[in-house]
Amino acid sequence: MSALGHVWPTVFDMLADAARKQPDHPAIVCADVQLTYAEYYRCLTGLALEFIEAGIGTGDRVALLMGNSADIAIAMFAVQAAGAQVVPLNPAYTAAELGPVLLDADVSLLVHDAGLERVFAGVLPAGTATLCVGVGARDLTATQYSGASAPVPPEPHLLSTLQYTGGTTGVAKGVNLTHAAVATNIAQREALLPTDADERVLAITPLFHVYAVSMGLYLAANCAGTLFIVPKFTAADVLHDIEHHRITFLSASPTIFQALMRDEGFARADLSSLRVCSSGSAALTVDVLRRWEDATGCTVCEGYGQTEAGPVLTYNPLHGMRFAGSVGVAAPLTQISIVDVETGQIELPAGEEGEIRASGPQIMAGYRNRPEETAQALRDGWLYTGDIGRIMDAGQLAICDRKKDMVVTSGYNVFPREIEEVLFAIAAVEDAAVVGVPDAYRGEMLCAFVVGQGDLSGAEIRAYLATRLAKYKWPRDIHFVTHLPKTVVGKTDKNELRRMAAAILTEDDPI
Repeated sequence: MSALGHVWPTVFDMLADAARKQPDHPAIVCADVQLTYAEYYRCLTGLALEFIEAGIGTGDRVALLMGNSADIAIAMFAVQAAGAQVVPLNPAYTAAELGPVLLDADVSLLVHDAGLERVFAGVLPAGTATLCVGVGARDLTATQYSGASAPVPPEPHLLSTLQYTGGTTGVAKGVNLTHAAVATNIAQREALLPTDADERVLAITPLFHVYAVSMGLYLAANCAGTLFIVPKFTAADVLHDIEHHRITFLSASPTIFQALMRDEGFARADLSSLRVCSSGSAALTVDVLRRWEDATGCTVCEGYGQTEAGPVLTYNPLHGMRFAGSVGVAAPLTQISIVDVETGQIELPAGEEGEIRASGPQIMAGYRNRPEETAQALRDGWLYTGDIGRIMDAGQLAICDRKKDMVVTSGYNVFPREIEEVLFAIAAVEDAAVVGVPDAYRGEMLCAFVVGQGDLSGAEIRAYLATRLAKYKWPRDIHFVTHLPKTVVGKTDKNELRRMAAAILTEDDPI
């Protein structure tokens, strides 16, 4: 296990230190906006003092409804510097999705991008203040704040973040994280995936999401590096940014790696500045990992975690033993164990699949307003993740699937990811996903969705699967599609695939 280095009391302390030591170093670059660490600190400090003067502080929550920009970076730190709890929300939410979250969060202030008023106008609880930022509105990147009297940093045990889990898994749950949990997790990640002193970090995934915040916003500030923020993803623009800005640290999702490799400019792009790539937010297949590393010569370190864990639990260490197909070893001060799915009480030996549970200082304080679900997730000092995994011989963790995605067909437990890994090994398969749908005879049946090249047929896929999987793991239906539905953070939207599969069953025969 790697040793845990310095732990900041809060992320505000972390950024304040970077501003003291590297005041003139570039901190944020986004489109035509550039801020040094001194300017960054003055902006967020001034905003934090405005919050405090408006009566916002300990016990209050401030929601951010913002896309990728320098503004969201400033606002994220400013809320926490004021002692309030930051609530990052998806600006693509509809009113129907946003309303229940705002009601649950009970925020004192909503900071939002210009143009989003129409979304929240009918669902914003009475008495909630708003601050409009962006083009034609308040510019948070202006450096007129003096920063003469910095706010007193909040106590580490207080709540720092209220992060809502993705709505694709049902009704969103608010995860309460303390300042200590968030700050400790930065040091835990740093122990396994260390950054350089002058890191140039590209933030592609949405900064309202826990992965981008941890592996972009906080990571860059921790090493006093430069964070280059991509306002909106396109593969061509990202390839240009890597080359033009000489990016050293690329934090991405499996979907992004695939999109970059499919772009016509990929073969011509100069990616030689990349020192390390991080993959997260969804499982990375071995095939995609190997193709990326073969093409770029840059190591991809895959990690594992979830919102409830601050978010990092494990990482493949940058310096040390790394296994393709694993998500690495436990972070310092973190324990990982595999237990039986039925009771969660029987610890399983290495090699056996079961539910992953974890303990450590980065684990959430609980779900907001959900005592029963908190009690179910946090038991006897452990966080029950709902993910299925196994411990490999050398101690690495391998992810098999989500517990909720497990399909029981004809009495057999089947994990779709195992089938997906086989599908990805077919050269003509660009993307694939497997889900279970209700079946009167089997209980559930397996349905595969495939994005293929050329004249790939269902018969060819079935023949390939037959050589590598037991018959009960063969999908009964295989559907060819032009693309798989994705969530805003790049995960395959399996709830949507289940709806698609159910609709197809009532129509034509499958392929």
